[in-house]
Amino acid sequence: MNLNDFDYELPQELIAQTPVEPRDHSRLLVYNKASDKVETKHFYDIVDYLNKGDVVVINNTKVMQARLHSSDGKFEILLCKCIDEEKHTWEILLKNAKKLQVGGVVTFGDGKNVVVGTLDSKDVEAGTAVMSFNRDPEPFGEMPLPQYIKDSEHAKAETNRYNTVYASDDKKGSAAAPTAGLHWTPELMEKVRKKGVVFCEILLHVGIGTFRPVKVENIKDHKMHAEYYEVSQAAADMINNARKNGNRIICVGTTSVRTLESVYAKFGDIRADAADTSIYIYPGFKYNVTDALITNFHLPKSTLVMLVSAYIGREKTLELYNFAVREKFRFFSFGDACLFMLK
Repeated sequence: MNLNDFDYELPQELIAQTPVEPRDHSRLLVYNKASDKVETKHFYDIVDYLNKGDVVVINNTKVMQARLHSSDGKFEILLCKCIDEEKHTWEILLKNAKKLQVGGVVTFGDGKNVVVGTLDSKDVEAGTAVMSFNRDPEPFGEMPLPQYIKDSEHAKAETNRYNTVYASDDKKGSAAAPTAGLHWTPELMEKVRKKGVVFCEILLHVGIGTFRPVKVENIKDHKMHAEYYEVSQAAADMINNARKNGNRIICVGTTSVRTLESVYAKFGDIRADAADTSIYIYPGFKYNVTDALITNFHLPKSTLVMLVSAYIGREKTLELYNFAVREKFRFFSFGDACLFMLK
């Protein structure tokens, strides 16, 4: 399959620059694969599509203050994954990687309050690197809003808005938000619970693997970076009991999908586990756990569009994306949502 097979035309004005308030007033594109029915709703209408006994799987990761700018303005890094907490060694994305040699030192911060990073290794082609710091670098960072969000000052002022309402302080570790979860409010979650639906928390720290661009023509040649996930015994029991009873597993976001499908691929069922995954989902992949998927509209030619294409078909994915463009849905991180159901 060719990378261009997952491209679509998106007018710049449809890239959401600020989030909708309240969170659950974003629009919702609903597609039922079994009936081939398409509906346009609002996210708060999602309660009408959930049934008693359904398990809604949410990723409780919290976004770090992951973007750092060097004191001299020459370099920008994104903290992606802590490799060694004691030595403050991180896997990072590094802009202008060609201008910094291995062993080179970069200072971040202003005045006397600085953190110093030393480049341990780099992969210029991938734009990735490993850097060790003299102390914890995160306090010197800012919220890592995507580069396509131009109204960054407004969004930075509302740092909580780039985290889900269920993000856990002790689960901080993501370089980007699991954006499908940004639409939930505590009130909507309570309304869903009263219907007999249960929420199941799992963890995947969003890192390079989720948003690294595909640069190869044949998508099968793309390699995913590993990301860390956790599934507790309580979560595994909840999911397995629901499946045994014929209830649906509804994944909020591609990170929840990748976590559950990774665990299933590893064990043949859902078990408690904590490990790294580099699972790469594209058309031809067989889903084993995900009965419905809540997700945002993703970038053209991205692995996330491929994941959706594997779920409902490439042609249908592009058809729905083009429909969303015509209907002026809002795209990407602060944009609108989709609910894709197999039945």
